[in-house]
Amino acid sequence: MSEITLPNYLSSATELQTAALAVSPSELHGLLTGMLSGGLDLNDKSWQPIIFDYTNDGMGWPATALQVAETIFEATSKELTSTDLVLSMLLPDQEASATIFDLADGVTDWINHFISGLGLVGAKLNKASADTKEALADLEEMARLGIDEDDDIEEQALLLEQVIEHVKACVLIIHTEFGVKVEKNAKKPTLH
Repeated sequence: MSEITLPNYLSSATELQTAALAVSPSELHGLLTGMLSGGLDLNDKSWQPIIFDYTNDGMGWPATALQVAETIFEATSKELTSTDLVLSMLLPDQEASATIFDLADGVTDWINHFISGLGLVGAKLNKASADTKEALADLEEMARLGIDEDDDIEEQALLLEQVIEHVKACVLIIHTEFGVKVEKNAKKPTLH
């Protein structure tokens, strides 16, 4: 069985740009993660018309761009329904010649689109637990963070890594409350 992983940032960005879609890989991944964390059904393609409306005025996507989205959707679904409590984020990287400023912008875009994804699937955030409301408030605060060119860039990079880890923790808290859970077989068959 092959592992499904997030696609490469640079190739994903190229496919989305070639398709003239107004969405970056970070934005798309944040959006799909938000939709999944808000309770989107894992077993149908109901997410596709939503992203078409949100990113392309309701028009469908070219097959290659849609394949990027499907790969992101599958990899993210697998991570969120795993018991490993791990979440990857599709962010600008060194291969894409990203600076710390590009990475910070990618994190902000990811968070903002994650929150949009929650709204697009109608997650009942007003009825959320205190922990989930706190996680959402933390995300909203982190989405306003930026890198100051006048500060120590190495220190800013370390702080940004801490922010990324906190974003992941907040997302997992929200997904725990609203996301679709994969049912495990309560009884395993007995082999004789």
